[in-house]
Amino acid sequence: MRFVLASASPARLAVLRAAGIDPSVVVSGVDEDALAASLTDPTPAELVTALAKAKAEAVAATAGIAGGDAVVVGCDSMLAIGGDVVGKPGTPEIARKRWAAMAGGSGDLLTGHAVLRLRDGEVTAVAAGHQTTTVHFANPSQDELEAYLATGEPLAVAGAFTLDGLGGWFVERIEGDPSSVVGISLPLTRRLLAEVGVPVTHLWRPAG
Repeated sequence: MRFVLASASPARLAVLRAAGIDPSVVVSGVDEDALAASLTDPTPAELVTALAKAKAEAVAATAGIAGGDAVVVGCDSMLAIGGDVVGKPGTPEIARKRWAAMAGGSGDLLTGHAVLRLRDGEVTAVAAGHQTTTVHFANPSQDELEAYLATGEPLAVAGAFTLDGLGGWFVERIEGDPSSVVGISLPLTRRLLAEVGVPVTHLWRPAG
């Protein structure tokens, strides 16, 4: 069975490969801002789950998933902090403001996942859910923060930090699932795969 990751995230791909799966990668092209704007007052969990499902559905509809059996997994992550839900900052100025709010405090990293089961190109089962992990941040010095912003890493990741990259130096601890903070929750993905009738062990690459 083919495992299709509906995400361009190298971190998600690395987590899956380390966990024994070699997915195909198909980027959805979903306009996240437009979709978010179309929703009526969603909770943070509803928002990330809806975005994940939209990405999986967009990829499932592409010609490249036309034949055979497959599962398509969509993901989305955001950080809830100080009453706001934030995604990728995009610019150093926004990332700097995010870190001013985060430093020395904590936030909830929400990751939404959707799994679509396909048989001969037709969606036969859908499962979706979310994972919340609390992240406690260090208080980097001004020089450290500026050096981190200059790398460009925090500009393209939810919440302006990573756990598995340079941002890991500025994370004191987490409460919850580490893989969800990286971008794809292995426990949640396993449960959703089971809901659509696919044991995760059937997707592991052959030993040797």
